[in-house]
Amino acid sequence: MSILAHKNTKLLVQGITGNEGLFHSQQMFQYKTNIVAGVSPGKGGEWVLDGKIPVFDSVRSAVEMTGADASVIFVPARYCADAIYEAVDADIPLVVCITEGVPVQDMMRVKRFLAHKKTRIIGPNCPGILTPGETKIGIIPGNITFPGNVGVISRSGTLTYEVLYALKQADRGVSTCIGIGGDPIKGVGFVELLEMFEADAQTDQIVMIGEIGGNEEEAAAEYISRYVTKPVVAFIAGVTAPPGKRMGHAGAIIEGKEGTAQEKIKTLEASGIRVAQHPEQIPSLLA
Repeated sequence: MSILAHKNTKLLVQGITGNEGLFHSQQMFQYKTNIVAGVSPGKGGEWVLDGKIPVFDSVRSAVEMTGADASVIFVPARYCADAIYEAVDADIPLVVCITEGVPVQDMMRVKRFLAHKKTRIIGPNCPGILTPGETKIGIIPGNITFPGNVGVISRSGTLTYEVLYALKQADRGVSTCIGIGGDPIKGVGFVELLEMFEADAQTDQIVMIGEIGGNEEEAAAEYISRYVTKPVVAFIAGVTAPPGKRMGHAGAIIEGKEGTAQEKIKTLEASGIRVAQHPEQIPSLLA
């Protein structure tokens, strides 16, 4: 069994009638993702994807009618917090927020709201989840990998695709790939997913793609050294990034020696984790 999402996951799409939501819903549908509903306030009763997917006015009504147990969000940034609240209030176990540019203050309120909830949030500003051959929730291209035993966790969207393709070229398949996003305030992080991959019988090795800023990689290194028995290979983006300058994601900013790629690499290697110098080196380190 893959982690988080599989072929039986019943997905609803919040924002399905928007340009992005509709386009990526079509891509997910073509991948055989089990999309059961869309949500777009004011457009309940409509059907999309050639009349195959019903649209509801609210998440709760969609869940009651279809039994959806996962949601992917493609709504504008200013509406994302409300979309997450609505999904959590409908008791959806897994919510994946693709939208970028969600205000940090909004996500801080969301994090407080989630403190005593069972819903897991992936993102925002993330590519989502891909379980090769089973389901695709988000925007990760389905043709750049195939089923296998390598679990992938990434803070970087573009590097996620590059690493998946490098693994494919080396004939290495993936159990599940999760892009957690690079924002400073987000849902599930490295440690929780490492715990899940460690418990997953179909994952034998783990790839962790980090980047400058924050201390998630350092926390992951400590967790791996204590609790993870499976081989882990890491790559840290941003070796040449100048201190004090934001690079790409809102979370990719370093101050002094804190959050630098060099410090992260040093911490990871001290914990016995092999660190690739470039993404194409990852398959050989796994071997």
